[in-house]
Amino acid sequence: MTATVEVEETGEAGGTGRAGATGEAGGTGEALLQRPPAEVRHAGELAALRAADDDPRPPGWQLSLRAARRFIVGDEEAGISRKFVGNVSLVERALVTLATNRGLMLVGEPGTAKSLLSELIAAAVSGSSALTVQGGAATTEDQIKYSWNYALLVSEGPSARSLVPAPMLRGMAEGRIVRFEEITRCPLEVQDCLLSLLSDRVITIPELDGPGGLVFARQGFNVVATANTRDRGVNEMSAALKRRFNFETVLPIADFATELRLVEDEAAALLRQSGVEPPPRRDVLEVLVGTFRELRGGTVRGERMSTVMSTAEAVSVAHAVGVRAWFLRGEPGGAADVVACLAGTAAKDSPEDLARLRRFLEQEAPRRPGPQWQALHEARHLLAD
Repeated sequence: MTATVEVEETGEAGGTGRAGATGEAGGTGEALLQRPPAEVRHAGELAALRAADDDPRPPGWQLSLRAARRFIVGDEEAGISRKFVGNVSLVERALVTLATNRGLMLVGEPGTAKSLLSELIAAAVSGSSALTVQGGAATTEDQIKYSWNYALLVSEGPSARSLVPAPMLRGMAEGRIVRFEEITRCPLEVQDCLLSLLSDRVITIPELDGPGGLVFARQGFNVVATANTRDRGVNEMSAALKRRFNFETVLPIADFATELRLVEDEAAALLRQSGVEPPPRRDVLEVLVGTFRELRGGTVRGERMSTVMSTAEAVSVAHAVGVRAWFLRGEPGGAADVVACLAGTAAKDSPEDLARLRRFLEQEAPRRPGPQWQALHEARHLLAD
């Protein structure tokens, strides 16, 4: 049985929730967007994979499981770029979960690319990552399931025309993946509105009489949720809701060379977008990534930061370094720019973190080989108090 409530269909290029994505979506061009969705950024690869994909597909999927995996982890021979740096088996388990009737929960430290992975999965499976709920203390059940156009509601009464579908209702009616970001930031009673939805695969709209009051999930619908491990205890999920998800932990990048390459690629793309001509210097990025890894793991004298020194934060600092050096001096960034840009990252959670960073620059940086480490040490006075 299919849904009787009419909802606006979204296109493969990102849907109506992504105004201005591409020409087909009615926008003014991808170049004007700060960050186009994955289905726009990688539209060519998705089209190529769909055209060549003759493997069996789970019902409602736009790609087979193997093609979806290639889209996410890359295939050099086929010209498919690697978009998620992580364990391939994690990606495989995530896709297998979504091919069943269980939701997928991605957990891990902040900045470990959980949201990116959920976006890539939604783009591969459904062709759109636009159906997204951003969890928070102010998130309501209406923002998850549906609400009403109150002008029409008053004038006409409850009807399919006055119904305003939210991401979950649209995902069920259209057979698409719905992303639920930071689910543990939502109050428990809001989280638990997913219980019957994930069990019975139906949304009941009591205001509508007859079959219009039931929206049944089509093939292809499922939920990918994310949660930060540092948010545990804020709004811990109920045991009943946990049973409806398979949990997968996304870990930080373990290998230095892999993390360095990722930071270099992402920072270079962001700098081009910001109008910065020279790419980031690799020797400067080696110092930046090395500093982050040392402080993240607490391998030096136990000086582990309480704030999250994630790969995503390293990319942000590398971006700021390049912008600072180019627009203020017309040159690529150096170690001194790294110091100047680090304080905003280090001083988020505790004043002691800034002291830990200062001790690292004063005592540990000069012990590392290379001129950029020495320059990092010499620029320690630029660290804001």
